[in-house]
Amino acid sequence: MPDRIRIATRESALALWQANHVKSLLEVAHPGLLVVITGMTTEGDRNKRSPLSQIGGKGVFVKELETALLEDRADIAVHSMKDVPSELPPGLQITAICEREDPTDALVSNQFQTLQALPAQASVGSSSLRRRLQLQLARPDLSYRELRGNVDTRLRKLDEGLYDAIILASAGLKRLQLSSRISQRIAAEVSIPAAGQGAVGIESRSDDGEVNLLLDSVNHQPSYDCVSCEREVSAGLGANCNLPIAAYAELQADKMRLRAYVSDETGKKFIRLSSAGTRDNGTEMARNLVAELLSRGADKLIQAR
Repeated sequence: MPDRIRIATRESALALWQANHVKSLLEVAHPGLLVVITGMTTEGDRNKRSPLSQIGGKGVFVKELETALLEDRADIAVHSMKDVPSELPPGLQITAICEREDPTDALVSNQFQTLQALPAQASVGSSSLRRRLQLQLARPDLSYRELRGNVDTRLRKLDEGLYDAIILASAGLKRLQLSSRISQRIAAEVSIPAAGQGAVGIESRSDDGEVNLLLDSVNHQPSYDCVSCEREVSAGLGANCNLPIAAYAELQADKMRLRAYVSDETGKKFIRLSSAGTRDNGTEMARNLVAELLSRGADKLIQAR
């Protein structure tokens, strides 16, 4: 077994929290293991002005980390799973997923406690088309605007009065000890989360057997099963960050519920479906749900972009 693990991570506060969390889990599971964190800046970090859809989708947050893996400059890469494209480069795999944090979207506002309490034409900031279009169904009278940057930047823009409310991931706020900023956790019935939201994943080389064996000790199987099903939906629809697609799986004992949403870019045409089954049948359930979405015209909504 290796006595040293090199972690590649983005350098944002949240990404470093995630990398240090994985470091701690590995050190507890493998006493004496030296875990080294290497911070990297991705294209998604460098370009904070352009919408993600214009600079390559969510893959812009992981490409440099994956290159470090493929060039053997790192042994593992730690990601927020919602940023990981459904298709990985050849030779890489998601080997472990840590226990998932709260997967919901969060409304953050200094004046209003709920989405319904916002006055007509209030400005709501979010970088996610998935979030904006789903919230638009509940509150079509609000003004939804693009908002990029790390968590601190987005909160600062809210505090400066540039927005009446912003939408962030509940998990990120909780991990950064900012739970007090959450005005409302938005239920999945209103906004289905992105595939993998709230989950920290560990990517490694497929042929690195020793490292992959070490990672077994930090894998949380229920979270892995749920996120895998969600990513199966994303993969089946050819999803990336340019598309308003959501997939969310929940486990209760051995029962799994899977919800999915797909929309055109306006949000006026959309499909929202759910299915239920057993945990050990999750992959088949996800594929059946994809087939149902496609039979109802999901491919036409996606191609309309």
